[in-house]
Amino acid sequence: MSSTPEKKIRFEYIDQFRGLVGILMLVGHSSYYFNSVWNYLDPLDPLFGSWGQFVLRYMGYLCAPGFLMMNGAMVWWSYHRRIAKGVPDWTARWHLIQRGLFLVVLQMTWVNASWGGFKVFQPWHIGIIACIGLAMILLTLIVNFRWQLRLLIALTILVIHPFLLRIPYDPEVSWQQVLMQTFIDSGKFNKYPVLPWFALAILGSVMATGWLEAWKTDKKRIYMGLGIALTAFLVAIVIRMGRGYGNISPFSDFGTYSFFLDQKYPPSLFMGLLSFGAVVLGVSIFIAIGKVAPKLLTVFSIPGKVPLFFYAVHLAIMGVFVKRMDFFYRDGGILATFIGVAVMLVVMLPLCKWFFGVKRRSNNYFIQMM
Repeated sequence: MSSTPEKKIRFEYIDQFRGLVGILMLVGHSSYYFNSVWNYLDPLDPLFGSWGQFVLRYMGYLCAPGFLMMNGAMVWWSYHRRIAKGVPDWTARWHLIQRGLFLVVLQMTWVNASWGGFKVFQPWHIGIIACIGLAMILLTLIVNFRWQLRLLIALTILVIHPFLLRIPYDPEVSWQQVLMQTFIDSGKFNKYPVLPWFALAILGSVMATGWLEAWKTDKKRIYMGLGIALTAFLVAIVIRMGRGYGNISPFSDFGTYSFFLDQKYPPSLFMGLLSFGAVVLGVSIFIAIGKVAPKLLTVFSIPGKVPLFFYAVHLAIMGVFVKRMDFFYRDGGILATFIGVAVMLVVMLPLCKWFFGVKRRSNNYFIQMM
């Protein structure tokens, strides 16, 4: 008889923030499936006909940096926890590499096909899940470096990336498209190039050194987080005001909404720093709320404990029922979007509770990978 796996140490504010990011992703997916604006929307056009559609579109901008940074934090924690238990260095790294490879395969099989309700097998596309997996694999190479060196590597990547975007290539030539859009640029093959998002995963591992080890009290975590977030915002604003290096999309005036909406696909340096600051600020706020009103955040813990399961299953359900069966597919608007979110939460929250229990009790390799 197999023994029950050891109970993992959990950090509630990490689970809760991952849950928030997952639910925001659900909002974006619900909009994609139910919102008629997507029948004519140019994803690169920041202009919308109403404030409601504007807010609905951009509230999901926290998702990708949130996913990458939380994953980077957990990679750092998982590695060092295994090493502290006496696990050999390569064994600890190999465990993380396997999970990264699992995410890439999951993207190419389940996730890509689920968008259309599994009607068509579409393996040759890299998305956010594969990007997380590749960033995870790369992070294992430097996960034992001191935080100062990891920070330097992340900042170097972010600083160099705007120059790499100037490399000319022909997206119609397959090898050029795959190489550039896997690591540097965005396009049909991949909207999430690995390098800039890998930098945010590294920054997540740097923050984990403080959140999970160096800063011993919630008060210290909150104050340090607020200071780091403010610094990131100030540096981002300075770069944006330069209207040149580190910017992709122009803006009209300081403080206008166009000022804050630089390009995400691929992310500019301004957007990367702004996103980093927003995630750190968000985690700090969650820690503070957890001290005074912990029950307020309980709902976020449910999907946050099994974020990959929440992502993969809700996307598949919506793909089958909405896209493949043409159930109100892009027939509604903002109200339809949030009705879809509410229905999916009613379905997914009990499923997440159930799967978390299964995962805690199971030794199955694939269940543990999820």
